[in-house]
Amino acid sequence: MDIKQLRALVTVAEAGSVTRAAELLHLVQPAVTRQIRTLEQELGVALFERTRQGMQPTAAGTVMVERARRALNELERARAEIQPTPGVVSGIVTVGLLDSASNLLAEPLASAVIRDHPGIELRLLTAYSGHLQQWLDDGDLDLTLLYNLASTPSLNAEPLVREKLWAVAPPSAGLRAEHPVPFEEAVSHPLVLPATGHGLRAVIDRAAAQAKVEMNMIVQTNSMHVQKQLVLAGHGWTILPGVGIAEDVAGGSLSAAPLCEPEVWRSIVLGTSRAGRVTPAAEVVARELTRRVRSAVRQGRWPSAQLPDKASHQSL
Repeated sequence: MDIKQLRALVTVAEAGSVTRAAELLHLVQPAVTRQIRTLEQELGVALFERTRQGMQPTAAGTVMVERARRALNELERARAEIQPTPGVVSGIVTVGLLDSASNLLAEPLASAVIRDHPGIELRLLTAYSGHLQQWLDDGDLDLTLLYNLASTPSLNAEPLVREKLWAVAPPSAGLRAEHPVPFEEAVSHPLVLPATGHGLRAVIDRAAAQAKVEMNMIVQTNSMHVQKQLVLAGHGWTILPGVGIAEDVAGGSLSAAPLCEPEVWRSIVLGTSRAGRVTPAAEVVARELTRRVRSAVRQGRWPSAQLPDKASHQSL
């Protein structure tokens, strides 16, 4: 088993075609076929099956593709670290951003890294907190934003910001930031909420238990975009962090107000794994991401957010 075989395996899986994979790898098609066949012979299992949709990994192939992709990524990271330009921090850094905060943070973070650290190749992935934590545990992320988590033996969690959750409704509801909405009133409306098992849903469920109210839920979804889309279509209200709906409210497509009685908060942390070494490049990106979060809060671009006390006196 060698690197060329692993690269052929991953490329065929991603392209869905040996012909297309050969083009991407700048090889002739028989060479790619031979690499896949040699790998299958060594492992003693079929890795692909031909379907109308193209080359599809078998169950064994899916496992092998995932492991091969991770191995190739690690080799790529290692190559970037051990062949640096003198005086320049270099390497590949993969960062996880919460869906709700990606619009606010992705571009400023990328701009800072591109401008100040040209030796770093930045990779940005967005998802919900549960997925991001799994990717961090699996070694697919170097660092990530997560929420409502404390440090554990496997995870280092640095508090970054805490923010209120907001009731979100169609513009006709006339919700306004300066007039908080009681939780009981918000959940009396038909609700479009995150699916059970989602971290944000757990925060909302705890608030409902604290307020001793039943929620009038009509749809569950794992997509913040779908939540907002259904509210805009008039199917009900939802509950989201302010950072996730700031642009929609400013553009007039939604109205929103912070929840009260009780106020509902989520805490966002910067998570890194304790299992492996944090590279110099990852440390640089972690500092840049922390600066971008603090800057957004201090400039009022992150609605109803507060910095941890220890960060409030530190300069950007």
